[in-house]
Amino acid sequence: MTSNNAIFLNHIKTKPMQKILQSTLTTILLLLLSNVITAQQIDMDLMKGIEPRNIGPAGMSGRITAIDVVESNTDIMYIGSASGGIWKSKSGGITWEPIFEDYGTAGIGAIDVYQKSPDIIWVGTGEGNPRNSANAGAGVYRSLDGGHSFEFMGLENTRNIHRIIIHPDDPNTVYVGAQGNAWAESEDRGVFKTIDGGKTWSKILYN
Repeated sequence: MTSNNAIFLNHIKTKPMQKILQSTLTTILLLLLSNVITAQQIDMDLMKGIEPRNIGPAGMSGRITAIDVVESNTDIMYIGSASGGIWKSKSGGITWEPIFEDYGTAGIGAIDVYQKSPDIIWVGTGEGNPRNSANAGAGVYRSLDGGHSFEFMGLENTRNIHRIIIHPDDPNTVYVGAQGNAWAESEDRGVFKTIDGGKTWSKILYN
């Protein structure tokens, strides 16, 4: 065996080269198989029982983007989906019910439960994860009755809210971290604060 052949054999033992060879062999086998299939007549009766089905990708919009739990009763929890609204469980996650179907947006980016009075829930709409299929929202909402109803509380142009935090001792003081328009410069990007329960907002951090 020449030294050049030995060098080549040692080179193809590396993992990257193994992957390339495996990929090449797989492609060749698939091409050979397709030629065999097209060269023969397919009995269509064999295809009658086959129904088309979705084999992926698994639902792009099925991402869970936010979650919070009532600490005094952890069977009660809320989750927000990238484009599936808010869901509530009273059974520790065994059963769920949708609670945000009538508010004009299904994209959820943040949920925060006020633990001293857990019927108070603040929600930031619009998925805050920067990605090609992020779903824009329509501002901030608040519930005072454990998610039975929600009230719009402003910041409708922030589009994508990734974090919302209630002051632990004051449910009227709330901080919102917003992305704004994901595809352009946006003055609705930054950290916003309210001290009057969402009646007014100030932008306290912006670049």
